[in-house]
Amino acid sequence: MARDAGGSSSRRLQESHLHATWLQQSGFPDGAAAAIAATAAGFDRMWAALEPLGRHPRTGGYRRYAWTRDDALLREWFAGEAAARGLDLVDDRAGNLWAWWGDPDAHGPGVVVGSHLDSVPDGGAFDGPLGVVSALAAVDALRARGICPSRPLGVAVFADEEGARFGVACAGSRLLTGALPPDRARGLTDRDGITLADALAAAGREPGHLGRDDETLARVGTFVELHVEQGRALSAGDGGPPVAVGTGIWPHGRWRIDLPGEANHAGTTALADRHDPMVTFARTALAARDAALRHGALATCGKVTVAPNGVNAVPSLVTAWLDARAPRVAAARAVVDEVTAVAAADGGSVTEESWTDATAFDSGLVDRLAALLGPPGEPAPRLATGAGHDAGVLAAAGVPAAMLFVRNPTGISHSPAEHAERDDCLAGVAALATVVAELAS
Repeated sequence: MARDAGGSSSRRLQESHLHATWLQQSGFPDGAAAAIAATAAGFDRMWAALEPLGRHPRTGGYRRYAWTRDDALLREWFAGEAAARGLDLVDDRAGNLWAWWGDPDAHGPGVVVGSHLDSVPDGGAFDGPLGVVSALAAVDALRARGICPSRPLGVAVFADEEGARFGVACAGSRLLTGALPPDRARGLTDRDGITLADALAAAGREPGHLGRDDETLARVGTFVELHVEQGRALSAGDGGPPVAVGTGIWPHGRWRIDLPGEANHAGTTALADRHDPMVTFARTALAARDAALRHGALATCGKVTVAPNGVNAVPSLVTAWLDARAPRVAAARAVVDEVTAVAAADGGSVTEESWTDATAFDSGLVDRLAALLGPPGEPAPRLATGAGHDAGVLAAAGVPAAMLFVRNPTGISHSPAEHAERDDCLAGVAALATVVAELAS
């Protein structure tokens, strides 16, 4: 994150506007430079502390899976940062963490910012943690300028957003809002056959407490999630602005594909006598890509397990997972229908594991943030995304929500190559501080 790619006048115009707005709202312009320097130093310190946690020494990617030792270390890190700021840390029935500046029960509902700390297998450093670190840095920025919000301000860390271990994305926010039934959640298993209930118990939590948490939801008046962009819309052209406002999330889902076969000897079984589910899987994966191209969608078969998984054995079973997304529900569903037909032709089945309808963020909130963060007379850019987020789950549950996206020059995400420049990250902090100062005043 140390390299500096420079930038165009358009980029610098928005950055200078963000900083100017930040300073004007502080009421303490003489101390602004020191406040900015202190906030940047705090951001760097937190980023350095997080960097080694859950990082795989060989791949350089992160394996921060829910309810593991690494997850416990991440939660301890957040608890320490909350305590250092005198924030009141509480968790909810799903294990999501909430650090409050002010009392949301007495003076709420409050304004909440934050994201998640878990990762996909060998994921990047920015997806999730950038939103958490920026939220804490925004608290520091307000305090450095003597601003005390009139509404309670919360920093949230949602549990198991990626679903890398138990297969359901945004599990923490889905449980919180009731979108994920607790009985189903407790029965989810990881690749080692460990249930979520067992993992929670091993982490010292009571699995029976899972369920919709209306008390926690009542504390959240507005939620804004800052996130690294997971594409290159902000990097397209000649150095666009570093921060955009999210408008909504495409419909998306995950499906399990079970393809039965017949185990047999690879060296003695004639090709004509084989019932090889790996061949069916190959057809299925190609069908997913072809269907996505025809329907203007995205489709990925990114996870597969094979039994008995021997080099010299025809498989008896292949289980794969399909991820499908599109700007329109009909397009995503059409992809799944075509994949299902290919799998079924050879005795396979497709089971839906999760589905999220198209989610539009609160239009009034989006307009307000775009006007606030753009230069005079030029609203900040707006982006829709194909990636799911906790902000989308809360929005679907009726919580006024929006997102901020920070430029990613590589356009790569869910990979160690995921990146954001330090200056862009600090512009994101400035944007989030400006948003919080506005919404919590």
